[in-house]
Amino acid sequence: MKSQNITTQEEVFEKFPVAKALRVMVVPAVISQLIVLIYNMADTFYVGQTDNPYMVAATSLILPVFNITLCLAGLAGIGGGALISRLLGQERPDEARKVSAFSIYLAILIAAVFAVGTGIFMRPVLELLGAGKNTYEYARQYASCVIVAGGIPTVLSNVLSNLIRSAGHSREAGAGIVIGGILNIILDPLFMFVLLPDGYEVLGAGIATALSNCIACIFFLLVMLRMGSESVLTFSLREGLPQKRSILSVFSVGIPSAVATFLFDLDYVVIDRLMVSYHDLALAAIGIVLKVERFPLNVGIGICQGMLPLVAYNFGAGNKKKMEDTIRLAGGTGLVIAVISITLYEIFAGQLAHIFISDTQTLEMASQFLRIRVLATPLMFLSFFTVYLFQAFGKGWISLLLGMTRWLVFNIPMLFILNTIFGMYGIVWSQVTADTLTVILSFCVYRRFRPRLNGTGSGYIRQ
Repeated sequence: MKSQNITTQEEVFEKFPVAKALRVMVVPAVISQLIVLIYNMADTFYVGQTDNPYMVAATSLILPVFNITLCLAGLAGIGGGALISRLLGQERPDEARKVSAFSIYLAILIAAVFAVGTGIFMRPVLELLGAGKNTYEYARQYASCVIVAGGIPTVLSNVLSNLIRSAGHSREAGAGIVIGGILNIILDPLFMFVLLPDGYEVLGAGIATALSNCIACIFFLLVMLRMGSESVLTFSLREGLPQKRSILSVFSVGIPSAVATFLFDLDYVVIDRLMVSYHDLALAAIGIVLKVERFPLNVGIGICQGMLPLVAYNFGAGNKKKMEDTIRLAGGTGLVIAVISITLYEIFAGQLAHIFISDTQTLEMASQFLRIRVLATPLMFLSFFTVYLFQAFGKGWISLLLGMTRWLVFNIPMLFILNTIFGMYGIVWSQVTADTLTVILSFCVYRRFRPRLNGTGSGYIRQ
């Protein structure tokens, strides 16, 4: 007799039509991505209520480091999750269990190393990010809570979310993220304005974020326990190590995912460093924009996260039609949302920026920056979408190529080139310019290296 969670996997991956399966997987992923963004923005919002642009700038400086913890989570979570979905499509649940346990303990190890390293090298890291005499102490307080104390639960909760989604349980995967996000929104004002004295608002925001991530991690552990012994997800070491081929597959997809996320963060670091060369208000303005612009981007990432297990499963099962229908529907949905977002941002840029700060000069710059940066939204979605597809196919080296080319060949060099030619606004326009080139490259690479399936259920031709 099959357990309820195994039945659910069969329904989502095999019995549901494409539109329903995609809806079941994507909607919870999108909601969780929006909640993640909202609780990240909640820190900026509440800190902005102090009308202290240096506090706002300090929290913005930590965003790249915080995102590195998510890139570490991607190494184990996306690499392991994509493989688990393919193994389920190949009807190899025993190997999937071994991959699950391996991915979890890999996540704990790399998170612990990163947290300790950040704590030891705090000052040079923050100075590298652009922290100055007005922002350093605030940035140190925030990083100590979110990165050092909260590093392991942050990474582990994201890994568990990816693994749970890979087995077809997108609702549970999204629920933990939502719980952590809502708690952070509630705890932020409590620690910032009630429990801690004036001047420690950034520290309060950091404590609230770390605590909410810990609770989200506990939730995911409880979800896995409730799934029972028949689930393919486990943290039992008794399962043993996966096959060498499986371990290599985890890293071949996980490492490119981590590298791409790291380069994404490096792009943010370069933007911060170039902006701070003008003045701290420009840094505060771009910090607000880099968070506000992520609404449609996070929706797109949620679509990709929900799509990945479905594409990976059908790729493993050799179901050509269902795989291609899933890709078309997911891609079209993401582009429609991106176009709607451009329209709304162009109209309401000033109102959105005003939510976070009322300083007139900072507000004016943030509004102008946002109207420019949002034009890249559909291009950014297509760039991420292609990378997620190759992760689903297990072609990590191609996703690595696309990620490194996007950031090291196009985006980051474009920042320096346009800054030199056009100054501060050249920095803002760089995203549109670079991602236009990225999408052209991604389209060509996809046409050349996408997997060739023989037909529905008949396997695939390996490249």
